[in-house]
Amino acid sequence: MNASRTMRPLPRAQCGSVMVLIVVALAAILLMAALALDGSHMLVNKTRLQNAVDAAALSGAKTLQQVMGSGNADSLAQDAARATFQLNAQAAGNDELAAALGEDPASLVQVDLAASVYGPFSFPGPTDARYVRVSVTQLPLTGFFWGLLQVFGNSSEKAVAAAATAGPSPTSPCNIAPLMVCGNPAQHQPDAGLFWGYRFGDLEVLKGSAGNAPAIGPGNFQLIRLGDSSGGADVREALAGGVEQCNSVGETVETEPGNTIGPVAQGFNTRFGQYSGALSNSGDRYPPDLITDYSAPRMTYNNSTAQVEYEGEVVNASDGNLSTASSALLDYNDWRQRVADCPNGCRSDGVFERRILKIVLGDCSGSSGGQVSVPVLGFGCFFLVQPLPTGAGNEAQIFGQFVSECEGDNVPDSNPVDDGGPQIIQLYKTYIDNNRTPSSDS
Repeated sequence: MNASRTMRPLPRAQCGSVMVLIVVALAAILLMAALALDGSHMLVNKTRLQNAVDAAALSGAKTLQQVMGSGNADSLAQDAARATFQLNAQAAGNDELAAALGEDPASLVQVDLAASVYGPFSFPGPTDARYVRVSVTQLPLTGFFWGLLQVFGNSSEKAVAAAATAGPSPTSPCNIAPLMVCGNPAQHQPDAGLFWGYRFGDLEVLKGSAGNAPAIGPGNFQLIRLGDSSGGADVREALAGGVEQCNSVGETVETEPGNTIGPVAQGFNTRFGQYSGALSNSGDRYPPDLITDYSAPRMTYNNSTAQVEYEGEVVNASDGNLSTASSALLDYNDWRQRVADCPNGCRSDGVFERRILKIVLGDCSGSSGGQVSVPVLGFGCFFLVQPLPTGAGNEAQIFGQFVSECEGDNVPDSNPVDDGGPQIIQLYKTYIDNNRTPSSDS
């Protein structure tokens, strides 16, 4: 080969081919940059939007649980959900969310209610609605290279969507009262509103007094031991809400014999903002309920007729209402309506549901006197109608109205609620139809 031979220049046609390859490569690089930048931007904002709707759904469901039964529960839940969404939109980094929301959350945030986690959802929803769905169908975003993607056939606008569903789930309580009422294992039909023999609004004696016929056997006044706690001091703290003991259905509880009048009243009455004895200065530890009013004089128990009376007349309970032949009494329905109007008329130092006790429902069949073990059937929520007098052993009854559900304080179940008792609000998968088809936006 001739070493002096020189390289021939490339033909002009080949130079043009290289230019085409360079242009294609640059276009591919730009397209990848567009996908990376706009895709990451969408992913970040999808996460932020999902967090906002999750929080809004939880807030709406929690509010619905608190105001259920009031005349405007649906609108209160909707307002709470949108207010929570707006607070999240105002957080650092959520500028695009805040800009899209503007001054009118209703234009972006849809809030619907349903009686089942599977729907159908609507607003205002059914009267027995317990689940809240919050959805944003389109949050428009800034398009950095989005126009370039549209050149390659993408005709959609740059936007993200999100949906979240929240509602109650059953839970076994931890902050439980040291009390037990006897349930009937043969009378448990939640779909028919019957829970171990109790129906909504029933007025029950949650703790007996001297002279009452004991349901568990001689010497018992419906007090139980929580864990290693025993004696009057522990009963006082437990009734005030200072002892945590997680119980489950199928376990047993030990009864605590004795009337324990003074400690019971001292712990119990903190829920009404009345402090005495060893709990005289315990308002910070044991705050009162939001509403502490009750009918005066107090209701009493007629041992000869086994009936609750008010000023000598029998107290009747009907669908959450309490009354005698001549007067209406302050009851659970009154409390519920007033709580729904908080903070108007509510105690500034009050806490929600301090007047609701979570109580063991036990199978008392075969129980005898003294300290005995009683199987746990379930847990009931009872509204406390009045505080206890102090020092009168024959007037130491605790009266409560049975309510089908209340606020829980333990780990939620994986399934939606289908029973009564303590419940906790949690997020669920969002479904788009009655066939339980999961939504791609949740």
